[in-house]
Amino acid sequence: MTTFELYVLFPLIILILLIQSTLLFIDAKKKRVFAWFWGVWGLIQFPLPTLFYFIFVILPHNRKRKKQNEER
Repeated sequence: MTTFELYVLFPLIILILLIQSTLLFIDAKKKRVFAWFWGVWGLIQFPLPTLFYFIFVILPHNRKRKKQNEER
């Protein structure tokens, strides 16, 4: 890997991780589900935290909200 590739690749990876972590933290805080956990995990790797967040937080939250709307 050349020096130029390193200067382009590392900032890109850091930017992706920071954006992912911030978005996960903000959304988890809105849904009140372990915001710090999702934020820290989002800083460590990509894209698994986003996929797991979708499976374990967003889908159940949507199902719960849909069920509550049907009861009304």
